[in-house]
Amino acid sequence: MRKTKIMMAAVLAAGMVYAQGVKFPFFVYNNDGEKDNTHFIPSGYMGDFGDFKVEMNSADAPKEGKTCIKVVYSAQKTQGQGWAGVFWQEPENNWGEKDGGYNLTGAKKFVFWAKGAQGGEEVEFMVGGGPGKDGKKGNTAEAKLGKVTLANAWTKYSIDLSGKDLSNLIFGFGFVVAGNAKTFYLDRMAYTDGDME
Repeated sequence: MRKTKIMMAAVLAAGMVYAQGVKFPFFVYNNDGEKDNTHFIPSGYMGDFGDFKVEMNSADAPKEGKTCIKVVYSAQKTQGQGWAGVFWQEPENNWGEKDGGYNLTGAKKFVFWAKGAQGGEEVEFMVGGGPGKDGKKGNTAEAKLGKVTLANAWTKYSIDLSGKDLSNLIFGFGFVVAGNAKTFYLDRMAYTDGDME
Protein backbone atom coordinates (compact mmCIF):
# COMPACT_ATOMS: atom_id res chain seq x y z
CA MET A 1 0.00 0.00 0.00
CA ARG A 2 2.77 2.42 0.96
CA LYS A 3 4.67 1.59 -2.24
CA THR A 4 1.55 2.40 -4.27
CA LYS A 5 1.16 5.76 -2.53
CA ILE A 6 4.80 6.61 -3.18
CA MET A 7 4.41 5.72 -6.87
CA MET A 8 1.23 7.81 -7.13
CA ALA A 9 2.97 10.74 -5.46
CA ALA A 10 5.83 10.46 -7.98
CA VAL A 11 3.40 10.44 -10.90
CA LEU A 12 1.53 13.45 -9.52
CA ALA A 13 4.81 15.30 -8.93
CA ALA A 14 5.86 14.63 -12.53
CA GLY A 15 2.51 15.94 -13.72
CA MET A 16 2.91 19.09 -11.63
CA VAL A 17 6.33 19.73 -13.15
CA TYR A 18 4.80 19.48 -16.63
CA ALA A 19 1.85 21.68 -15.71
CA GLN A 20 4.16 24.35 -14.32
CA GLY A 21 6.21 24.39 -17.50
CA VAL A 22 9.98 24.31 -17.68
CA LYS A 23 13.05 25.52 -15.80
CA PHE A 24 13.99 29.15 -16.45
CA PRO A 25 15.84 30.65 -18.12
CA PHE A 26 14.62 28.56 -21.05
CA PHE A 27 16.99 29.27 -23.93
CA VAL A 28 16.18 29.53 -27.61
CA TYR A 29 19.90 30.18 -28.21
CA ASN A 30 22.79 30.12 -25.77
CA ASN A 31 26.30 28.79 -25.22
CA ASP A 32 27.38 28.64 -28.84
CA GLY A 33 24.21 26.87 -29.93
CA GLU A 34 24.82 23.73 -27.88
CA LYS A 35 21.90 21.36 -28.32
CA ASP A 36 21.26 20.89 -24.60
CA ASN A 37 20.95 24.64 -24.11
CA THR A 38 18.81 25.57 -27.11
CA HIS A 39 15.18 24.95 -28.04
CA PHE A 40 13.06 25.53 -31.16
CA ILE A 41 14.44 25.35 -34.72
CA PRO A 42 14.72 28.26 -37.23
CA SER A 43 12.68 26.52 -39.93
CA GLY A 44 9.66 28.77 -40.53
CA TYR A 45 10.89 30.87 -43.44
CA MET A 46 8.48 33.48 -44.84
CA GLY A 47 8.28 36.08 -47.61
CA ASP A 48 11.45 36.48 -49.69
CA PHE A 49 13.09 33.54 -47.93
CA GLY A 50 15.74 33.41 -50.64
CA ASP A 51 16.93 36.87 -49.62
CA PHE A 52 18.52 36.01 -46.32
CA LYS A 53 20.89 33.61 -44.65
CA VAL A 54 20.73 32.66 -40.99
CA GLU A 55 24.11 31.47 -39.74
CA MET A 56 23.57 29.77 -36.39
CA ASN A 57 27.20 29.61 -35.25
CA SER A 58 28.91 32.75 -36.50
CA ALA A 59 32.22 33.71 -34.91
CA ASP A 60 31.96 37.30 -36.22
CA ALA A 61 30.83 39.19 -33.14
CA PRO A 62 29.40 37.09 -30.29
CA LYS A 63 27.94 38.73 -27.18
CA GLU A 64 29.65 35.99 -25.18
CA GLY A 65 31.18 32.60 -25.88
CA LYS A 66 32.61 31.79 -29.30
CA THR A 67 29.57 32.18 -31.56
CA CYS A 68 26.27 33.99 -32.09
CA ILE A 69 23.56 34.07 -34.76
CA LYS A 70 24.32 36.15 -37.87
CA VAL A 71 21.53 37.21 -40.25
CA VAL A 72 22.28 38.62 -43.70
CA TYR A 73 19.36 40.08 -45.70
CA SER A 74 20.02 40.98 -49.35
CA ALA A 75 16.66 42.74 -50.10
CA GLN A 76 16.65 41.40 -53.69
CA LYS A 77 12.93 40.43 -53.59
CA THR A 78 13.72 36.89 -54.72
CA GLN A 79 10.10 35.76 -54.20
CA GLY A 80 8.63 39.19 -55.06
CA GLN A 81 7.38 39.97 -51.54
CA GLY A 82 9.56 42.87 -50.42
CA TRP A 83 10.04 41.37 -46.94
CA ALA A 84 11.37 38.22 -45.29
CA GLY A 85 11.25 36.52 -41.91
CA VAL A 86 11.69 33.31 -39.98
CA PHE A 87 10.09 31.61 -36.97
CA TRP A 88 11.97 29.30 -34.62
CA GLN A 89 9.53 26.35 -34.44
CA GLU A 90 8.89 23.20 -32.40
CA PRO A 91 8.97 20.75 -34.00
CA GLU A 92 10.78 21.76 -37.18
CA ASN A 93 8.53 23.19 -39.96
CA ASN A 94 5.50 23.26 -37.66
CA TRP A 95 2.97 25.85 -38.83
CA GLY A 96 0.25 24.43 -36.59
CA GLU A 97 -0.35 21.19 -38.49
CA LYS A 98 1.60 19.14 -35.92
CA ASP A 99 1.35 18.73 -32.16
CA GLY A 100 4.35 20.20 -30.41
CA GLY A 101 5.61 23.22 -28.57
CA TYR A 102 6.60 23.91 -24.98
CA ASN A 103 4.66 24.79 -21.85
CA LEU A 104 6.34 28.05 -20.78
CA THR A 105 3.91 28.94 -18.02
CA GLY A 106 5.64 31.15 -15.48
CA ALA A 107 7.77 33.11 -17.94
CA LYS A 108 7.44 36.86 -17.47
CA LYS A 109 9.36 37.98 -20.53
CA PHE A 110 11.41 36.90 -23.50
CA VAL A 111 14.89 38.43 -23.35
CA PHE A 112 17.48 38.59 -26.13
CA TRP A 113 20.52 40.54 -27.24
CA ALA A 114 20.88 42.06 -30.71
CA LYS A 115 23.17 44.38 -32.65
CA GLY A 116 23.45 45.68 -36.18
CA ALA A 117 26.60 45.39 -38.27
CA GLN A 118 26.48 49.13 -38.98
CA GLY A 119 23.75 50.44 -36.71
CA GLY A 120 20.39 51.75 -37.95
CA GLU A 121 19.09 48.35 -39.14
CA GLU A 122 15.31 48.01 -38.62
CA VAL A 123 13.97 44.61 -37.53
CA GLU A 124 10.62 43.49 -36.08
CA PHE A 125 10.71 40.83 -33.33
CA MET A 126 7.98 38.58 -31.92
CA VAL A 127 7.16 35.31 -30.11
CA GLY A 128 4.17 32.98 -30.43
CA GLY A 129 1.52 33.33 -33.11
CA GLY A 130 -1.51 31.55 -34.52
CA PRO A 131 -3.43 28.52 -33.22
CA GLY A 132 -3.08 24.93 -34.32
CA LYS A 133 -4.89 23.41 -37.30
CA ASP A 134 -7.11 20.32 -37.55
CA GLY A 135 -7.22 19.85 -33.78
CA LYS A 136 -3.44 20.08 -33.30
CA LYS A 137 -1.76 22.04 -30.52
CA GLY A 138 -0.71 25.50 -31.63
CA ASN A 139 0.37 28.76 -30.02
CA THR A 140 -1.70 29.80 -27.03
CA ALA A 141 -0.26 33.33 -27.09
CA GLU A 142 1.41 35.96 -29.23
CA ALA A 143 3.54 38.94 -28.22
CA LYS A 144 5.44 41.47 -30.30
CA LEU A 145 8.22 43.91 -29.59
CA GLY A 146 7.49 45.68 -32.84
CA LYS A 147 10.01 47.30 -35.13
CA VAL A 148 13.26 48.40 -33.49
CA THR A 149 16.29 50.24 -34.82
CA LEU A 150 19.44 48.37 -33.86
CA ALA A 151 22.62 49.97 -32.55
CA ASN A 152 26.05 48.74 -33.64
CA ALA A 153 26.73 47.57 -30.08
CA TRP A 154 25.07 44.67 -28.24
CA THR A 155 21.78 45.82 -26.68
CA LYS A 156 19.36 43.85 -24.51
CA TYR A 157 15.70 43.74 -25.55
CA SER A 158 12.70 42.13 -23.88
CA ILE A 159 9.16 41.21 -24.91
CA ASP A 160 6.61 41.46 -22.10
CA LEU A 161 4.65 38.24 -21.52
CA SER A 162 2.51 39.44 -18.59
CA GLY A 163 -0.99 37.99 -18.64
CA LYS A 164 -0.27 35.68 -21.57
CA ASP A 165 -1.36 32.04 -21.74
CA LEU A 166 1.99 30.36 -22.28
CA SER A 167 0.77 26.79 -21.85
CA ASN A 168 1.87 25.93 -25.39
CA LEU A 169 4.16 27.79 -27.79
CA ILE A 170 5.26 26.31 -31.11
CA PHE A 171 6.80 29.59 -32.37
CA GLY A 172 9.53 30.34 -29.84
CA PHE A 173 10.91 33.42 -31.57
CA GLY A 174 10.66 35.21 -34.88
CA PHE A 175 11.71 38.28 -36.82
CA VAL A 176 10.70 40.14 -39.98
CA VAL A 177 12.88 42.45 -42.09
CA ALA A 178 12.14 44.68 -45.07
CA GLY A 179 13.61 47.66 -46.89
CA ASN A 180 17.33 47.89 -47.57
CA ALA A 181 19.92 45.11 -47.28
CA LYS A 182 21.19 44.62 -43.75
CA THR A 183 23.24 42.37 -41.48
CA PHE A 184 22.51 41.89 -37.80
CA TYR A 185 23.36 39.55 -34.93
CA LEU A 186 21.44 37.77 -32.14
CA ASP A 187 22.63 36.09 -28.94
CA ARG A 188 21.42 34.85 -25.51
CA MET A 189 17.73 34.48 -26.33
CA ALA A 190 15.59 33.06 -23.52
CA TYR A 191 12.26 32.95 -21.74
CA THR A 192 12.76 34.04 -18.15
CA ASP A 193 10.79 34.50 -14.95
CA GLY A 194 13.04 37.35 -13.84
CA ASP A 195 15.87 39.47 -15.16
CA MET A 196 18.79 38.04 -17.12
CA GLU A 197 22.17 39.47 -18.02
